[in-house]
Amino acid sequence: MKYSEKVSNKLNELLEKTYDAEKGYRLAQDKVDNPSIKKFFGERVQQRYNFGHELKTEISSFGQLPEKGGSVKGSIHRTWMNLTSSLSSNEEERMLEEVARGEKKTVEEYNEILNNDEFVLPESTRQLLTRQRDAIQASIEVAKKYEELVS
Repeated sequence: MKYSEKVSNKLNELLEKTYDAEKGYRLAQDKVDNPSIKKFFGERVQQRYNFGHELKTEISSFGQLPEKGGSVKGSIHRTWMNLTSSLSSNEEERMLEEVARGEKKTVEEYNEILNNDEFVLPESTRQLLTRQRDAIQASIEVAKKYEELVS
């Protein structure tokens, strides 16, 4: 496997997760009534949409084809979000918990790629992934603050 193929495969994995996160945030946005939380989720939908385009551009720069959809795992997580929200008396809190849980896993995946010893990422890729990871981490902190307010 060529170097550019290894990097693009890792980026495609992140792209798939980005599609999943965008869909998950859209679901969470639809499930809540609180205008502030609804706005927060909507902003994350747009953020993930933008992240997806950035990742597609980076993947294309390696001469590879970007993925076109989310994962089965992401679909299962959204189904779980639907189920748990229907069982919860505090939908906002439950959606925020699920979002934070998914985002923590995403940060771990970004860190795995950023700290991978198999290859050295090009500086443009490293900067892109670091910026996106940091934004996701900031989203986790905001979600925690909202969760404290609604619990």
